[in-house]
Amino acid sequence: MNEKQVHKFVNRYLEATECSILEKSPNHFTVKLSPHADRELTNRPYYWSFVDRVGAEPETMTFLFVTDKNKYDAAEELKKNEAAAIPQDPAITSQDAAANAALGRSLGFVHGSLAAPARVPREDLYFGARKLDMLFDAAKAKGSFVYLFQEPDKRSSNPFSSTPYTAWLGVNMRVEFACDRKREEIHCYGVSLATGQCVELFYDRLLNHKLTPRLPANIHITKNGISFNKALGIVEQALERKLRSYDYSWAESASARLEEELERISGYYEPLIKNGLEENKPAIREQFEQRQSEIRWQYEPRVTASAINCGIFHLEGID
Repeated sequence: MNEKQVHKFVNRYLEATECSILEKSPNHFTVKLSPHADRELTNRPYYWSFVDRVGAEPETMTFLFVTDKNKYDAAEELKKNEAAAIPQDPAITSQDAAANAALGRSLGFVHGSLAAPARVPREDLYFGARKLDMLFDAAKAKGSFVYLFQEPDKRSSNPFSSTPYTAWLGVNMRVEFACDRKREEIHCYGVSLATGQCVELFYDRLLNHKLTPRLPANIHITKNGISFNKALGIVEQALERKLRSYDYSWAESASARLEEELERISGYYEPLIKNGLEENKPAIREQFEQRQSEIRWQYEPRVTASAINCGIFHLEGID
């Protein structure tokens, strides 16, 4: 991810978690976290257990998130130089000093830390940064399932009209082809819960629509004809049919390499077991079996499929 992609992702996360953005630029955010985001990002379990226990009003943290370190630091340096170049009026400076002295005589000594501005922790966000990984994990945990509606292109002039919407189950599937090498594919399927129709590249279809978590006006949801489990079964069958059409010569090659490796370690360990001392043979056999297990895990071809995330999408029309 480059700096612009990181900035866009952070902006979407802050908006989705209803954080208060105090200041922003193309290179940074100064943000007061929402309670939800504070729980996920600040690692303060004792504080939040206290808040939950006594029902106190939470005081969330404020952060400076820098998404482009070089540009942000250059802009801050420029601000400092411009501020230093502005001449100070001696009369105003002496008046401020006199006012501070009078305040000190009236109130006594005031510790400097009380008057100091609150420190705002800075986090540089770049691909691989610990705090950005926490944002990814939080988004993944909370965004594994969504429930969205298509926004109508235009509002009907008749307040009594109602547009039918169909619920679709959208699933992103990860397929992993693994041996001593690895390859991954992502397949996006959508299944109409009204008719059972299954389509590929469902994510591309969603990109053509604006989606909202709020139910739009003047629509009605058609009755589901199949259950979620049935729809998931349709996705699994469609993916299985697709995978059956693939070329699996890579698996045959991996199996051949597996046999070669097993023969190689057998040629090493079997003479040791046959000719070794009796008291050493159990340890050698255990090591031999361990090596066989490791070689099988490394070379044995396998195909695994798993769901990354899914959602219910209500789209216009009856499909």
